[in-house]
Amino acid sequence: MEPYLQFVTHHVILFAALGGVLVLLIANEIHGSLTGGKRLGSQEAVRLINDREPIIVDLRSSADYKRGHLLNAISLPLARIDSDTGMLGSNKTRPVLVYCGIGSNSAVAADKLRKHGFTEVYPLRGGISDWTANNLPVTTR
Repeated sequence: MEPYLQFVTHHVILFAALGGVLVLLIANEIHGSLTGGKRLGSQEAVRLINDREPIIVDLRSSADYKRGHLLNAISLPLARIDSDTGMLGSNKTRPVLVYCGIGSNSAVAADKLRKHGFTEVYPLRGGISDWTANNLPVTTR
């Protein structure tokens, strides 16, 4: 135990930074839960896609979308989400799965879609980065 305490006392700034990062991570998760509703992990999203055929919305830029996206995803960058929700169809009770690069914009988009009347919107936790990290398929078509 003594070597650990000695290490901490010699690297105070390092441990302060670690504490700051942990606080920010926890705050981000709490904020996402409060604003974006239930976030789905990759496996939960696969289950939703297979069972309920949601509308899948890619919030990234068109260039990122062309490099690879989820099968049947609609490209709708976050900046256009308020003006172009009509491209998602008129059935606002159909589930919607939204994702971005790392999951940071998904909760914001989910909130905006709810304000436009979509009743069931799920942000993808970790975005397409988490999706590909779990070896799940993407397409360029």
